[in-house]
Amino acid sequence: MQIARFLLFFLLIFPASLAVTGQIIALNPEVDEQIIPINQLQIYEDPLNNVGFDQVRRNPRLFYMKPDFTPKDYNTASAYWVKLTLRIPEHHDEHWLLEFYDQSIDHVEAYIPLPNGGFKKLVMGDMYDFDQKPFQHKNFEIPINSNLSGLQTFYFKIRSHAYADIRIAVRTIDRFIYYALNEYFLYGIFYGMILIISLYNLLIFSAIREVKYLYYTFYILSVGVYAMCVDGIAYQYLWPGWPAWNQIAYGAALFSLIFWAVIFGQRFLNTKRRARKLHRIINVILIMRSVLFVYALVFDQTLFEWRNIEIIPLSLIFYAGIHVLIRGYKPARFFVMAYGILFLGFLFKALLNLSIVPFGIISYYSLHIGFLLEMLFLTFALSDRVRILKDNRDRALKRIIIQHQENVKLKDKVNRELEDLVARRTTQLQEKNLQLEEANNKMIEQAKEINKINSMLDLDNWKLKNNIKEILQDRLVNKNLTLEQFNKIFPDPISCFKFLERLKWSEGYECSKCGNNKYSPGHTKFSRRCSKCGYDESVTSNTVFHRIKFPIEKAFYILYITNNRQNSYTLDELSEILDLRRNTIWNFKKKIESVYDTAENEGKSVLIHDLFSAHLGD
Repeated sequence: MQIARFLLFFLLIFPASLAVTGQIIALNPEVDEQIIPINQLQIYEDPLNNVGFDQVRRNPRLFYMKPDFTPKDYNTASAYWVKLTLRIPEHHDEHWLLEFYDQSIDHVEAYIPLPNGGFKKLVMGDMYDFDQKPFQHKNFEIPINSNLSGLQTFYFKIRSHAYADIRIAVRTIDRFIYYALNEYFLYGIFYGMILIISLYNLLIFSAIREVKYLYYTFYILSVGVYAMCVDGIAYQYLWPGWPAWNQIAYGAALFSLIFWAVIFGQRFLNTKRRARKLHRIINVILIMRSVLFVYALVFDQTLFEWRNIEIIPLSLIFYAGIHVLIRGYKPARFFVMAYGILFLGFLFKALLNLSIVPFGIISYYSLHIGFLLEMLFLTFALSDRVRILKDNRDRALKRIIIQHQENVKLKDKVNRELEDLVARRTTQLQEKNLQLEEANNKMIEQAKEINKINSMLDLDNWKLKNNIKEILQDRLVNKNLTLEQFNKIFPDPISCFKFLERLKWSEGYECSKCGNNKYSPGHTKFSRRCSKCGYDESVTSNTVFHRIKFPIEKAFYILYITNNRQNSYTLDELSEILDLRRNTIWNFKKKIESVYDTAENEGKSVLIHDLFSAHLGD
């Protein structure tokens, strides 16, 4: 507060050193529009934002003109007072208004003179609801009372957290209506084209499912939202009652625009395969920018004013397009042209804000023209890519057709060769079949001869076996078998039991108890159990071999010696040969002789010779 008082005192003491005669704008009914930039306006910078309207009104020497004022001289921490003096003609029928082009100014406090000498205060800005504006228009318009005439001074207090383009236009109402209608008409065409291109690419995505068309749709919509934020259309139609969001919507839309532009560029150029290093660098930059956006959104919204950083990812994807184009990817040519035009649009807009290029329709709408041309060239790029892919497909299809025709010719040639080869092979096979048939006939005749010879051999073998059997029988009858020779006929107990089994039941089984002829295997080997009475009859039952206490093969030999009466073995000799006690041999021989005696008394014959002969013949 003391600094402000000192400043006022200093200006009052030394008014001539700082004050400059202000410019007076004369209104002429024949001139419907005058635009006054900041370097032609009388301004006063209030660093502490504590000077009131009464103070600046009573001290006109506070105001001065600064012809070399540039945007970098604008201090966002200060409040700027602007004084505009108009010479309004008397007895006129025109209605004028004042307009601020920069609709992003946070606070505009206008003091409008009244016919009675007082002032009317009017407050507006993008930090207030849109409905506070006198006109429902994207810019800030201030009507001039039609009853005013002569020299009239208007005061404006301007505050903004970002650079404010302080440029005041003095227009007639007719000029304003004409200008506003034409401007909104052009906006309608511009945003309508954005909407149509977005829907078109969305339909293409739904048809062919290529994600690059979806990314392009998001990019076009982001361009539309960003342009609406720049124009103030978004604040008017999308969020008129949400001024807090309107303060950061510009930065959020710009981030979305750059983000989807880079993502679409990567996908369209296929940098992952055609420029791998650039792809990784762009990904890193994109991640860092996204983190910064989230941080600004949550913690520090003033970071949204760092708009120049968007040139980094945009430059990288632009360079990637040039790199891929140089390496021979033809669809990238329209991509490079599109982003080149976008760069020019941003450049002209920056030069306009820096007051390097004069204000005009082309320069003011340079960014919109850049967006429009960029969208068209990107659409051409997508179409050109489809055309190139179609040409490649057609050429590939043509090559396939030619190759197919060659394959058909080759197949016909191979088929003819195969047919000739099959015919030759068929003739050779027929000749071979005839040879095989002749050889088969010969083999059949030879087989018949062999069968005949085999029959003769079988007959000879049968005769030979019978001769051998007769010889063995003769040897057995003629008592000329030694123990060793006899053991070759009956080598073990099993052979003796088998012989007894066949001899005892050769005519069928009959139970010795009940006469039943059905049986099942008994408890011991070679025994049979009656199925009716359950009597278990061993193979030695009812024979001379029943219950003997020495090996049955030795009993067989004793039977053989006893039956062959010509044998002159004594009991002592048999005892030594068979390794049996003398009494054992004598008792068994008595048992055999008892059987023979019983058979003779009953008029029967025991043909033990025949039994052995039958065994030998099997």
